[in-house]
Amino acid sequence: MHSDKPTHFTDFDQHLFAEGKHFELYNKFGANITTDGVQFAVWAPNANFVSVIGDFNGWNREENPMCPSSVGVWTCNIKNCIKGAKYKFFIRSSKNGYEVEKADPYAKFAELRPNTASIVWNDKYKWQDKDWLSYRKAINWLKSPVSIYEVHFGSWQKKIEDNNRAFTYREMAEILPAYVKELGYTHVEFMPLTEFPYDGSWGYQTTGYFAPTSRYGTPEDFKYMIDIFHQKNIGVILDWVPAHFPTDQHGLSFFDGTHLFEHEDLQKGYHPDWQTLIFNYGRIEVRQFLINSAMTWLEEYHIDGLRVDAVASMLYLDYSRKYGEWTPNEYGENENLEAISFLKELNEVLFGKYPDILMIAEESTAFSGVSKPTFMGGLGFNMKWDMGWMHDTLEYLKRDPVHRKYHHHEITFRMVYAFTENYCVALSHDEVVHGKGSMLKKMPGDIWQQFANLRILYSYMFSIPGKKINFMGNEFAQNDEWNYNQSLDWHLLQWGEHQGIKKLTQDLNLIYKNERAFYETDFLSCGFEYINHTDSENSVISYLRKSEDMKEEILVLINFTPTPQIQYRTGINRSGSWKIIFNSDSTYYGGSNSGSFGYVKSDHYSLHERQYSVLLNLPPLGALYLKWEDQ
Repeated sequence: MHSDKPTHFTDFDQHLFAEGKHFELYNKFGANITTDGVQFAVWAPNANFVSVIGDFNGWNREENPMCPSSVGVWTCNIKNCIKGAKYKFFIRSSKNGYEVEKADPYAKFAELRPNTASIVWNDKYKWQDKDWLSYRKAINWLKSPVSIYEVHFGSWQKKIEDNNRAFTYREMAEILPAYVKELGYTHVEFMPLTEFPYDGSWGYQTTGYFAPTSRYGTPEDFKYMIDIFHQKNIGVILDWVPAHFPTDQHGLSFFDGTHLFEHEDLQKGYHPDWQTLIFNYGRIEVRQFLINSAMTWLEEYHIDGLRVDAVASMLYLDYSRKYGEWTPNEYGENENLEAISFLKELNEVLFGKYPDILMIAEESTAFSGVSKPTFMGGLGFNMKWDMGWMHDTLEYLKRDPVHRKYHHHEITFRMVYAFTENYCVALSHDEVVHGKGSMLKKMPGDIWQQFANLRILYSYMFSIPGKKINFMGNEFAQNDEWNYNQSLDWHLLQWGEHQGIKKLTQDLNLIYKNERAFYETDFLSCGFEYINHTDSENSVISYLRKSEDMKEEILVLINFTPTPQIQYRTGINRSGSWKIIFNSDSTYYGGSNSGSFGYVKSDHYSLHERQYSVLLNLPPLGALYLKWEDQ
């Protein structure tokens, strides 16, 4: 036996771990390099034997046994182990003699799939993002522009000249931050880059909750890419998946011969939609594991926020289950009280240390208070996806314009609930896969109408209350729906119509970031006012966006039909001059250059219960933004 007793997992560490209050376990568990070798620690309370196996000991199960503690943590120190060594934990269960070789749940790095060993790793990366982090601390994101470009790393662009492979982290750092900057987005959001075995899961079936995937490089390479984003003043958000995990034998499932991380009860522990396992949120050790994972990405990788996946599936015991397939909680209801408690603790711990981050919930139900602070009874996120807006808006725009007047409520209903949560309006990857078609191909009509409809979709999205999320490829009207195995169709940018959508995206981001009326009151009802939401006959809506101090106003009018509205009159609150700062039908964006441009003057003709009004020419399938300038 060649293991030494380690000193890094102290009695105080054991005490904090047993209390469920140890939020620096990422520096204690797993493999940690010291001046005296590598110290290993793993939680396996139901094992009667655990050892470290690896390429440094010939994968010998007896060579490096570990010592157990009273809290179920096994530890050892191995002197002849160095950075880059491959290892696993060999575990023999005390319950049933079950034997298994497991990857390290706290591994910092892992072998490239299909191999599954963990890798001993540490890095000395020297960050250059001090200015960004200082800027971030001074920002109130609720009242600031947040426009997010969602990216699937492996399919954004391929190295065609190198066997069509994906870019590495360092290669991507040379092109993607500059592109996101060019488009005008404030943040990039990566679909999960936590280690995962199956490409077809897009990263949403995580096995390495502390390791960036080795598909694209090392942890240092990943940090370098984030650093470059920050140096260009672009925030980085990572998709993070605490809702479920895969059944792969080398992963968390049946870890020590028992259902350690997952519920033993299949009604709570198995997810029928994804054939995955569900964390046991009632175990303090599991909660610490997940909170420490989240903390690692914020602390070690300078991530600016997490988009938490599949929150709805966590909140409800009957999610995707039929009658008789779920057990009510102690109050006879369908809420998962343990998961709710966990999400609250997660947000309290993370915001307690990093109050300037974004915590965005992908949550699709009417669960109350998702984006409210926990002291107000909420879950503690600061933003939530608005799935209802996405569904209603796309259903409306899929319709032939001649039928839209009969479904006018689909485009106006959103404002009934718009300020009940801090909403992000998102057009995500989920809307352009599995036969749903690309954003462009969802739109009805001939090719001109498809592009015009797409322009008003984005014009509407950027002018209504809520932070913005748009999936890669949408910004230049990708023709085909997204395929995770293929690059985006960048060649489309040789065509004027596709260039026009990209220019539109750039200008909408610019307007959104420059106009206080468009971002200060994203979550405040005082910042929105319908002028006319009842003109179903013409399928036209008009509304005002206002800055928090009410000194700035922007009037938005959208014509959802291909019929130009000549001399269309709309009521307004203020007299004077209104500058048309945006016309989606401009030839610059690929339109027909119809509708009003320049300035319009108000007159004293009262309309829509307002003292003043203006006459405008609304372009076909077009949107206008007008900014009030003077008396």
